[in-house]
Amino acid sequence: MSAAAGLRRIWLCADDYGISPGVNRAIRDLIERGRLNATSVMMVGPAIARSEIEALQATASPRCAIGLHVTLSAPFRPLTMHFRPLDGDMFMPFPKLLRAGVLRRLDREFFRNEVKAQLAAFAEAFGRAPDFVDGHQHVQLFPQVRDGFVDAVGEGAPNAWVRQGGRDLPLRQRLASPKAMVLDVLSAQFRRRAGSAGLGFNPGFAGAYDFTRAADFGALMRQFLEGLPDGGLVMCHPGFVDDVLAGLDPMTDVREREHAYLAGDAFPRLLADSGATLG
Repeated sequence: MSAAAGLRRIWLCADDYGISPGVNRAIRDLIERGRLNATSVMMVGPAIARSEIEALQATASPRCAIGLHVTLSAPFRPLTMHFRPLDGDMFMPFPKLLRAGVLRRLDREFFRNEVKAQLAAFAEAFGRAPDFVDGHQHVQLFPQVRDGFVDAVGEGAPNAWVRQGGRDLPLRQRLASPKAMVLDVLSAQFRRRAGSAGLGFNPGFAGAYDFTRAADFGALMRQFLEGLPDGGLVMCHPGFVDDVLAGLDPMTDVREREHAYLAGDAFPRLLADSGATLG
């Protein structure tokens, strides 16, 4: 679909399809309402049964892009038998993974092989390559991890675009969010690596905030849309809380708040007021 004249067409991407049945239902609900135009799927998640895949395909086509949400951090487990490093039989927690990458203690081949395995699992489940590839907890941006990630996507899904997490904003605005500043720094290196491999990526990014605090998601979304260029991406995490989610992820109630806002009447008004469209 083409954007209406004068409007920025943005991507609003719901992460974590496959982490739990409640998250899956919430994402499909928003796709049906026309409030999302992208979602990324965790092929190592516990809620990725054939029925969940078929339900997403039936809901998404043709209104929503489906990507692979590469997952390389705890509490999830790798698909490849010899993947390292691990904590027990699980991936490392993402702070330890980031630290190991910064210290150059990782082997890109382990990550290349695991990302290739997750791409293959996606292709088997959906019958095609993903439209785009991103990463759970932004792992695709981490030093050394990004090398294996880009290698694997370039080989296994060369026509997919990849997600970078840098903002196209003045420095003063970027300094207001330390978490997003970290993503800016990591993304500068990622963009160079992806560009050298001939992979496309989103020109702008928004959606990072402190998930541990009860924030006004409507006010945050207004901030996210400010200065976001045409083709820019906003990440979100809508969901309905269930026991599976509560056992895996600290993001629980915040997902329901995001869903409630995106499903409500205020969101389409904000898009119109901001000169943005998902169409």
